[in-house]
Amino acid sequence: MKIYLNNIKEDWVIDRFKKEWETYNHDITVNNPKDADIIWIIAPWLWKNVRKKYLRSKKVICSIHHIEEYKMDNNYLNDFNKRDSYVDEYHVISNKTMHQLEKLTKKKITKIPFWVNQKIFYTLTENTLLKEKYGLPQNDYLIGSFQRDSEGKDPMMPKLIKGPDQFIEIVKYLKTIHNDLTVVLTGKRREYIKNELSKINVKFCIFEMVDFDSLNELYNCLNLYIVASRIEGGPQAIMECSITKTPIISTDVGVASEILSPKSIFDMNNFKKATPDVEKSYENAVKFVIPDGFQKYREMFTR
Repeated sequence: MKIYLNNIKEDWVIDRFKKEWETYNHDITVNNPKDADIIWIIAPWLWKNVRKKYLRSKKVICSIHHIEEYKMDNNYLNDFNKRDSYVDEYHVISNKTMHQLEKLTKKKITKIPFWVNQKIFYTLTENTLLKEKYGLPQNDYLIGSFQRDSEGKDPMMPKLIKGPDQFIEIVKYLKTIHNDLTVVLTGKRREYIKNELSKINVKFCIFEMVDFDSLNELYNCLNLYIVASRIEGGPQAIMECSITKTPIISTDVGVASEILSPKSIFDMNNFKKATPDVEKSYENAVKFVIPDGFQKYREMFTR
C-alpha cells in the first residue's frame, strides 16, 4: 500500500507533519500520485491541487483539522460537497471535529490525534540558564502563548476563534495573584495581545520567529501555558506542552479533553479554578510519540 500526501508549503505545522511522515514512513510513501494507492489530503484546503484523474482513480482520505461552523455559508458547503464527492474516508484529530463532520457527510470518519516528535519537544531540567539565555526574568511568573492572535488584514484586529481576548482576561486575574508576571510570546501577528498587555501594564517578551530548539527551550521556561481558544483543531501546543511537562490549562477545544486532566480544562466562568496536571497530560501525550504515533495511521491506510 503506497501513500501520497498532497503538497503544502505554507510554513505551517502541517508542513512539519508531512515531512515527519515521509521521513519515518518512507516504506509506504511515494512522491508522485500516479504511483500511489491512496491519496492523503492532509491539507484539505489544497485538495484542488491534486489532479482530478487521481482523485477519481485512487482511494482518497482527507484530514479535517477543525470546522468553523459560523463560516458554513453556501460557498463553504458547495466547496465541501465538491471535495466530498471524491473523498472515500475522513480523518479527524478530535472527537469535537468528528461530531461536527458527521453532520456534513455519510462517509467513514476515523479519529487519530497527530503525533508529537519527542526529538524536538522534551523536558529540560535546568531552566535558570535558559531564562538567562532568552533574557527572561528569573523570578517572574512566566505565562506562554505561542500562536498568532491577530487577523491577517488588520494586525490589531483579534482573531477571536483563538481567544486572545479571553487570554487577556485570564492574565488580568493572574496578575492579582502574582506580583511579578511576564507573558512570553512567539510567532507573528501578535499585535493585538501586545497592545492589550501594554494597556494593563503587564510585561511581555516577544520572539517572533524561532526554530524548534528555541521553541522547546521556551516551553521549558514557563510556569504556565494558556490555550484560551474558542475553536481549534489541535492545537499542537497541547501535545507539545504535555510532552515537555510544561504546566498547561486550556479551554475545551480540539484534543484538550483527550490529553489534559479534566481539572486543567476551563471555560470563562470557571477559569480561576483550572489547575495544570503535568503528570496526567504527559501520560496521555506520550502515547503519541514517534514511532508509536504513526501506528494507527498505518492501520487506517492498510485495512
